[in-house]
Amino acid sequence: MRKILFLLIFLLAVQYNYSQNTYTINDQQLELKTEIDGKLDLLWNTFNGQYRYFVRTEDGQIQELKNTKGTDNKFQEEYKSLLSKLTNGQSTEKLKLTIFDLKKFLDNYNASADSSYTSVQKESKVKIRLGFSGGITNNPFVGNPENKIAPLIGTELEVFEENSLIRHSGFLQVRYAFESDELQYSTTEFSLGYRYRFLNKSTFSIYGQVKFATLNFTTATVIGSNNSELNINVTAFDIPLIFGIGSDIKVGENSFITIIYGELFAAFLDNQGNFSTDISVGYKFNL
Repeated sequence: MRKILFLLIFLLAVQYNYSQNTYTINDQQLELKTEIDGKLDLLWNTFNGQYRYFVRTEDGQIQELKNTKGTDNKFQEEYKSLLSKLTNGQSTEKLKLTIFDLKKFLDNYNASADSSYTSVQKESKVKIRLGFSGGITNNPFVGNPENKIAPLIGTELEVFEENSLIRHSGFLQVRYAFESDELQYSTTEFSLGYRYRFLNKSTFSIYGQVKFATLNFTTATVIGSNNSELNINVTAFDIPLIFGIGSDIKVGENSFITIIYGELFAAFLDNQGNFSTDISVGYKFNL
C-alpha cells in the first residue's frame, strides 16, 4: 500500500507542472497545453495517441493546424498556408508539423512582431554537479533478520539543463555499503536514475527520485549446511525501479547540502521484512 501511495504522489507531483485548460473548438471540449504564449499562441495535446496542434490569435480565435490527405492520397499541408497567412507571409516551405518546428517558428514570429515578447527558445547547456555523501542503511532488499544498520558512503554526478530553477535531472551514482560485525554483507552499487523536483525554490528543493538500473558487486558471508562459513561474491545487474526522496539546501552560489532517503521501496525488488532505513547527508557543487 505504501508503494502505491508514494508512486501516486510522485506521478501527481510531476503532472502538476503540466496543467492544461479546456477549450471549446468546433463544438468539441478539448484539453490543451500551452506551449507558446505571445501574439500567436501554440496549443497542443495528444488524443488517442495522435498529436493535434492549434494556433490562437490575439482575439482568442483558435484554429487547428491540419495536414489531411487529399483524394490523391497526398498530404495537403493546410497548416503551412494558415501559418503563412497569420504571420504576414513568412515562409513555411520547410516547416514540419512537429512540436519542435512549430514552437521555433511561432517563437521567432512573436519575437519579430512584439519587442516585449520573451523568447522561449534557449540554447541548451548541460551542467554537472558532483556530490559526496555518507549515511546509514539497513540494506532493505537484503535478508537482515535483526535489522542491523551499516555505514554507507557514496558519490554521484548529476546532469541537468542549465536553468535558474532546474526541475529535471539525471544522475550516475556510486555507493558502498560496509560490512558490519552483525551483518557480514557489503556491496558496491553503480546506478542510473532520474530526479524530479516537485517543490523548487531558490534556496532549497524537494524531489522524488527513481533508480532505473543498478549494477552491484556484492560480498557476503553465509553459514553453510555443516555450520561452516562460506564467502560469496556476486555480480548482479537489475532494473529495480527503486524510489526515494531527497532535498537540496543551497549554502553557497554553487553549492548545496543534500539529504537523501535513497531506498524507500522498489517496484521490482521485495522488501525483506524491515522498514527501509537508508539515509545519507552530503555536499554537492556545480562543476
